[in-house]
Amino acid sequence: MVCDYQGAAGHPFLRFDSALVLVFHGSRDPRPQAAMEKLAHLLQQRLAVPIPIGIAALELATQPLHWQLYEFAAVAAAQGFDRLQIVPLFLLPGVHVMEDIPTELALTQQILKQKITLELRPYLGSHPQLAPLLAAQIPDSTQNRILLAHGSCRPGGNQSVATLADQLNALPAYWSVPPTLKTRLEELVQQDQRQVTIVPYFLFRGGITDAIAQMVEQLAEEFPSLTLQLANPIGPTPELLQRVLDLLAPRPTLNDTPV
Repeated sequence: MVCDYQGAAGHPFLRFDSALVLVFHGSRDPRPQAAMEKLAHLLQQRLAVPIPIGIAALELATQPLHWQLYEFAAVAAAQGFDRLQIVPLFLLPGVHVMEDIPTELALTQQILKQKITLELRPYLGSHPQLAPLLAAQIPDSTQNRILLAHGSCRPGGNQSVATLADQLNALPAYWSVPPTLKTRLEELVQQDQRQVTIVPYFLFRGGITDAIAQMVEQLAEEFPSLTLQLANPIGPTPELLQRVLDLLAPRPTLNDTPV
């Protein structure tokens, strides 16, 4: 990737010498798919010359990931591309990132032979400047913050959440593993706290974020002494796109300049 001339809002247009695929978890809810399509569209708008950009789901798709990648790679190769970069849009280094996606890519490369080279880029959650994306949604007057992530059962899989929570001056909590949101609220009640902003560490709106909103309503009734405010998930924004572009940069050190 190289920068070319300046585009809208001072952002540089970019040139890529490879095709790109953005991989996300997948959902029965149509909103994450729509958000991915919007993000891919934003990326295409940043390019000086159009290239093939695809999106693929790890789960809940009509085809397994390795076959989605194979079909896209075959089309890219037919257009003269000899390299395909894959960016996992996952926030935690859990089983999906560390095991499932590499396994699927290996299957794809085996089918493709040497027709096109697959290059797995760092996962989104490894970017060192995710905190500003979340901090922008937290009111300055917030007394207490809870960063609510999905959580991973993989050893060490939640360390990045704890680190990010420290950067946000927040308590980490998890949807699928302890400590839960309810546990954190119980701790704050014991400390006689009154206001809490809950920051969902999820990319897009979907079934889980709806369930979180319902849970927050129930917890507000259970803890009447607390005023609970639920922030938005990250969303398909230009700021998120910039982090994705950083992951595609051909240098070992990510861009650490906030957008």
